[in-house]
Amino acid sequence: MTMSSPGWLSRRLENVIRGSLVRAYETVRVDPAHFLFQLQGAHGLPISTFRGMATLPLETVEGIAEQTIRAGMKIAAVEGAGMGLGGLLTIVPDMGILAAITLRTVQKLSLIYGFEFNTDEEVAELWVAMASAAGVDISRELVEKQIVNRFVPRVIRRIAAQASAEFVEKWTGRLIPLLSAAIGAGLNYYFVRVWGERARAHFREKHLRLRQRQQLLAVSEPLQLPST
Repeated sequence: MTMSSPGWLSRRLENVIRGSLVRAYETVRVDPAHFLFQLQGAHGLPISTFRGMATLPLETVEGIAEQTIRAGMKIAAVEGAGMGLGGLLTIVPDMGILAAITLRTVQKLSLIYGFEFNTDEEVAELWVAMASAAGVDISRELVEKQIVNRFVPRVIRRIAAQASAEFVEKWTGRLIPLLSAAIGAGLNYYFVRVWGERARAHFREKHLRLRQRQQLLAVSEPLQLPST
């Protein structure tokens, strides 16, 4: 079996993606407080926590999410063009960087839609969203989501297997060195766009449910009569 065979490349990429996702989550995770400060400055948001995102106009939240996905797409495209010059030799390190870009984009989308990841349950929910972005169905495993040290590694393995298969199918053009820079940029751009939109759909559904709950609570609160 040659190094360029699909089977070898798929297994190699799966290992790289799995390790990259673990390292990215441990070392380059988004700092919620810093990201909130950035959003407040850039968009003038009148909120003090990410829970407040559900009180903003929905079009404001959606606009920020769209900008965040596009920013990730641009970074991934630039990275893909530079690494793509090496063709097959740079696919593996490129995937490690792309995994970090994608994970950070999903983390930012989680915060934008009002969901932090401080508790074990919130961390598990973040990985549910990451799996959804990868097109992985893990609905049968949701009952275990509180057991993070068991749940997260299983999800990462599923994500890595799905992503590596998708890349082997779509990235064969990068085996041509003269074309690999342009193809690498385009495919990285496509990858973040598709995964970003899937994650966005996941968080948007949860966000709409959160808005509904808040509206119901507001309506059910007893009318406060002035004291005499």
